[in-house]
Amino acid sequence: MTAEQHPEHIRSFVLRQGRVSSAQGRHHEQGMPRWGIPYAAAPLDLDAVFGRSAAKILEIGFGMGETSAQIAAAHPENDYLGIEVHTPGVGSLLKEIAERGLTNLRVIQHDAVPVLREMIPADALAAVHIFFPDPWPKKRQQKRRLIQAPLVHLLASRLMIGGIVHCATDWEEYAEQMLAVLSAEPLLENTAAAYAPRPDYRPQTKFESRGLRLGHGVWDVVFRRKSQ
Repeated sequence: MTAEQHPEHIRSFVLRQGRVSSAQGRHHEQGMPRWGIPYAAAPLDLDAVFGRSAAKILEIGFGMGETSAQIAAAHPENDYLGIEVHTPGVGSLLKEIAERGLTNLRVIQHDAVPVLREMIPADALAAVHIFFPDPWPKKRQQKRRLIQAPLVHLLASRLMIGGIVHCATDWEEYAEQMLAVLSAEPLLENTAAAYAPRPDYRPQTKFESRGLRLGHGVWDVVFRRKSQ
């Protein structure tokens, strides 16, 4: 099956009625017209979106957006596109964009799979970041996990040669699944023997630091798009 063929996919998220704070709501209302990109079933001209030619890095599921904003602020040479479905997180990241004056970060509030399939051109991305996706730990829930073979093939098709897909999780069993699924994708090759050291560009979150102090593990999986 090619990346362009798409049976109905299982969503890896559940839309919950989370509380939207007044600040998040205000920044969502004010920020989406400025930094948000509406979903449309048509390819994006990413250089036109950002007004320049630069490496384009996609993040799927940015949560509350703190890490996304830190990375974009630390690397103004790159352009970042974040995808998230939950309004509180989108509002929170838009607040970060406004307060930090970031010009290299845009947001799409939509399911990542149709965005990848319809909006992101082939060979367009320098990297994809998927940090701490929902582990869906119960056995009956695991079919909802984001990192599955069809998505990984779609991601790989959107990477330029040498482009990186970087996943991180604090669930060891999910890390094992990530490593197995990415290893099975013919378009990708591992950048490490198994798990990779945390790259410098991925900030260590407070939650992650606390977990590491308590002896919990964190696993980074970093694969590269092959030349053939």
